[in-house]
Amino acid sequence: MAKDIGIDLGTANVLIYVAGKGIVLNEPSVVAVDTRTGKVLAVGSEAYRMVGRTPSNIRAIRPLKDGVISDFDITEEMLTYFINKLDVKGFMSKPKIMICAPTNVTEIERNAIMQAAEKAGGGQVYLEEEPKVAAVGAGMD
Repeated sequence: MAKDIGIDLGTANVLIYVAGKGIVLNEPSVVAVDTRTGKVLAVGSEAYRMVGRTPSNIRAIRPLKDGVISDFDITEEMLTYFINKLDVKGFMSKPKIMICAPTNVTEIERNAIMQAAEKAGGGQVYLEEEPKVAAVGAGMD
């Protein structure tokens, strides 16, 4: 059975909450890519550790800027990696995903975030503004 997950897709870090388990992932929003082939070499903490220690053809990319997607394909790769790492998909079902986003995102940016989550393996995907999610997390009604 698929699990419900919440994702804080931040410019610096990605946090993922799984229902019944709490926060299960807190990793840097970084993807290491081979610029010659376009192949993703590492994601998250592993990619962050590579910064400044790799040949010139390997580039560390932060696919989000000011809380919105600046590189759709790399964001999708990053989300796919994290969702697969958590093994939250069911045999025949996909997880419901709630993603928080800044209040100032445009409709196009909202759609890009939701589409990236769907392509990464999400079933139903919901997008909510960060202040609302923070208030609920703090116990406010």
